[in-house]
Amino acid sequence: MNIPAELKYTKDHEWVKIEGNTATIGITHFAQSELGDIVYVDVDTIDETVEKDEVFGSVEAVKTVSDLLMPLTGEVIAFNEVLEDEPEKVNTDPYGDGWMIKIAISDTSQIEELLSAEDYKELIGA
Repeated sequence: MNIPAELKYTKDHEWVKIEGNTATIGITHFAQSELGDIVYVDVDTIDETVEKDEVFGSVEAVKTVSDLLMPLTGEVIAFNEVLEDEPEKVNTDPYGDGWMIKIAISDTSQIEELLSAEDYKELIGA
């Protein structure tokens, strides 16, 4: 199971890469493997501020649709438009080309509430 040590994680299986006051967010390798083949990624919160734990979009797999939950309060400043034509990037490269959104972090103190790679491994039993 691929769980990069430099990232932070949520109990809802999103990963977060912190770069200053910007965070890049996607779903984990574990999440994409549980969902199966991803056929559509929907994010309609561009330029909106979304509170921590609120829905920022959804991911549709062959058999299910799953909400994407915001790991940190922030303004959605970018969506990975590659996913419009190639949603399978979430399956093939969840931590690279399969990233979903970038946000401007509103409350950096929330970063402390995210899980480390070790904590996430424990959560999923890896």
